[in-house]
Amino acid sequence: MYPSAVCFSLCVCVVVVVVVVGSDADDDDVVVESSDRYLRFFPFRGKKTSDPVFSIDDDRGVGRVFDGIGAISGGGATSKLLVSYKEPHRSNILDYLFKPDFGASLQILKVEIGGDSQSSDGSESSHMHTAMDQNYNRGYEWWLMKEAKKRNPDIKLYGLPWTFPGWVGSGVGNPFKNSTATAHYVLNWINGAAEHHNLTIDYIGIWNERTCDPSYVKLLRRILNEKGHSHIKIVVPDAMDWSIVKKLIADKDYLDAIDIIGQHYPGAFSPESARKLGKRLWASEDYSCANSLSGGGCWARVLNEGPVNAEITSFIAWNLIASYYDGFSYTQHGLMRANEPWTGHYVVSSPIWMTAHHTQFYGPGWSYLLPHHGLGNLTGNGTYIALTSTDRQHLTIVIETMDACDAVCDYPMPSKTVADEQEISFTLGGSFKNIRQLNVWHSYLDFSKDAKTVLFEKMSPISVVNEKIQLTLRKNEIYTLTTLTNGQKGYHGTPPDSKPFPTQYSEDFEEYEIGAEPDLLSQQSGAFEVTDSGDKAHGKVATQVVTQPPVDTCTPTVFLRPANMFGDCHWKNAAVGFDVLLDNKSPGAAPGVYLGSQVNGGGCPTVQALGIYFFVSVGSHVARLTSSQEGHCRVYAEVLLLTLDYGRWFNMRLDVQNSTALAYLNEELIMSAEILPLPSQNGFVVFGPETFGIAHFDNLVLSRAENLPTTECNGDLNSRRKMRRPFPDEIVQNELS
Repeated sequence: MYPSAVCFSLCVCVVVVVVVVGSDADDDDVVVESSDRYLRFFPFRGKKTSDPVFSIDDDRGVGRVFDGIGAISGGGATSKLLVSYKEPHRSNILDYLFKPDFGASLQILKVEIGGDSQSSDGSESSHMHTAMDQNYNRGYEWWLMKEAKKRNPDIKLYGLPWTFPGWVGSGVGNPFKNSTATAHYVLNWINGAAEHHNLTIDYIGIWNERTCDPSYVKLLRRILNEKGHSHIKIVVPDAMDWSIVKKLIADKDYLDAIDIIGQHYPGAFSPESARKLGKRLWASEDYSCANSLSGGGCWARVLNEGPVNAEITSFIAWNLIASYYDGFSYTQHGLMRANEPWTGHYVVSSPIWMTAHHTQFYGPGWSYLLPHHGLGNLTGNGTYIALTSTDRQHLTIVIETMDACDAVCDYPMPSKTVADEQEISFTLGGSFKNIRQLNVWHSYLDFSKDAKTVLFEKMSPISVVNEKIQLTLRKNEIYTLTTLTNGQKGYHGTPPDSKPFPTQYSEDFEEYEIGAEPDLLSQQSGAFEVTDSGDKAHGKVATQVVTQPPVDTCTPTVFLRPANMFGDCHWKNAAVGFDVLLDNKSPGAAPGVYLGSQVNGGGCPTVQALGIYFFVSVGSHVARLTSSQEGHCRVYAEVLLLTLDYGRWFNMRLDVQNSTALAYLNEELIMSAEILPLPSQNGFVVFGPETFGIAHFDNLVLSRAENLPTTECNGDLNSRRKMRRPFPDEIVQNELS
């Protein structure tokens, strides 16, 4: 955990984009009034004023090259529910994310290389469950990358493992114990993208927020080069760790093997030694706020303050879209939200339009101008950035005056109070001195009771007089000024109304292709795939296929067993059951299974989540009712099962009625327990095998559940407060020592 910002007041935010159209202007005053009285433009008349004057020019050249703004699908399973949306809603959502000049117009898509284990909000299936297994159609990241490329062929693709299958970790949880095997595991994923999906991977990471082994990085670089992937750029460390700079300085081969220093949540900070390395500096994971107005304001700060204060040239938001159940970890921490495929409802949130203010008006290959010639801090606080195209024919300027007490980030950022009002002037010189007219877009995030929020609004053009423009800025505004004449606020109409997950639900898995991951079932650990049971009575079933514990990165407790989850975090009094087959004739069969109700956690907390659990162990011929999955859980009831055996289908059902739990086996009541106090008042349904092993599930039926929307869910309390350090200057020497 790390300290969040200390200010939590409410306020306003405006975003404006100004575009040069090249026509001449006279010397008369031009005042453009927006629909909001706070947004005013004042062309400079040549009179001396006491206002600060900032130069925008390329007289001394340009600065670092901009690499792109993107978002992360994964880390983990954050896009799980998106693939289950029906058309046209699914395509509409994808347009808001990827279609150029429509919505966020993202320039980089970073995806998880699935590793069969929990990595924040779920488990993503590996392309290699075992060393002898390869399948390049598992999961939904392949589909998502193709949809992104369909809309924007120029989007860059970036892969990163969060977890690894157990065999990659050599059974000891260390993927670098056999670096050659790990490098070829990643190589196979890259080759699979190309050979099976015609996707070219542009960037590759090492291991999310964990050890970055120099020997492995050098080996990976060599293997990529030998196998025809010299174009792929390696990003390290993909963590909150500037100490890597010292290691790179001390090891030239390590430095030569990497291309990008990717920091997570850098807080608009980088040490000078990192800037001198000659490597690109990225915020390879950032944002991680709820997609509220405050989250949009935080993202607007990140995109401006990073180049100004840290020379960062790429910003990748975690996460792309909150397509996981509310109540899981980091609830609604996406650029937008789409987690109701049963209705088609989605929400296009303010971070989408904060992104659009940048991505619709400059792109990869553009260059930032130099400090004090296009990058800087405003005297009343806030920042401005300016970028130019490679031919110097186009210019984009973005100005933000976000107050840290309103646009709150869940990790340390510069905490500066912004003036309520400040007047500034810009002087355009060098390649830009002939600019005569600018087009204007703006957004206004209103945190007050008036709630006059306006997002990505196009305004009337404004003239530039005598190479100057003067603006009066209010707190929490953003202006973008650009010579480009494109820009569009895309709109696909009003989405369907929101409704809770149905309180009656069934799934027999017959409509899926073999190998598919079932809709609405959000695997939290392990991998559940549709298989052919070979039994006419059951046909297709859902099978948990991971037999070796993966390299799990959840702390402090790793998953002891696979888990699959669905429903609503507000549920109570659910009646749910399914058919199960455990076949010890097949290698790796699980000895038992479990079913939980009112489980109060998703994501990494699932392993410790309280609820009412029904365990059936064929191996030990025991059934029990417990309060959690953990070994120290409370046992409410236990019975001996003499007739249960491997190789035979059986049905298990758990019925919770207020404080009473009823456990049925083959429709016979075998246990009943009065549970006071309840370990959890409400929560999801969860199920899986007792250990990592093969287990088959069929005919899942939820016959009843009560939805209590007024109750709290654990995920609502989660935020990504994981930065370890204070901000900023006093820690530089400590980090690099």
